[in-house]
Amino acid sequence: MMFASDDMRNETKRALDTGFTLIETLIALFILAVGILSMAAMLGTCLSLMSTSQYDYIAQQKALEAVESIYTARDLQQTSWSNIYNTSQGGIFLVGPLSLCAPGPDGIVGTIDDDCTNPDYVAMPNAGTGFINTTPGISPNGDAKDVLGTFQRTIAITDVPNRPGLRQIVVTITYTVGALHRSYQLTTDISQYS
Repeated sequence: MMFASDDMRNETKRALDTGFTLIETLIALFILAVGILSMAAMLGTCLSLMSTSQYDYIAQQKALEAVESIYTARDLQQTSWSNIYNTSQGGIFLVGPLSLCAPGPDGIVGTIDDDCTNPDYVAMPNAGTGFINTTPGISPNGDAKDVLGTFQRTIAITDVPNRPGLRQIVVTITYTVGALHRSYQLTTDISQYS
């Protein structure tokens, strides 16, 4: 009988020596929980950055739209070369960050005649059809309008030193998506001659 109880004691001792203790198990669970929570936080950050990508694209397009309207005004002679400056230098382009407004009668964005009673917007797809109504003269019929209320545009036009007839245009779009403050800057040159 002594041999049986010695065998049981030895077997129990071996099981305790080779198994996990409660403290080891709790430490492993704590490390696992920290890892899972870190992954969840990273997933949340990634999702918020993904949601900003469409607004990043809109900012790029709005900056490009401003530059293209300046080039078009020069090429079609809608304005003179001396007017392609900021108002602080005697030109027609407003100074400082301004809300995105619909272009005024001259068709040039960022000028004094812009229609700020009609804010710029992006047409979103109709919730029912998934398409944007593009039929001229017909209202969007349920198409959503994403008003670009947090977007601001700054157009800065300066002479390029030692290069007569050449100016630099810097268009900066700033906007807020959720808690993120973002900006996009487009820099290009424009010459007096088209």
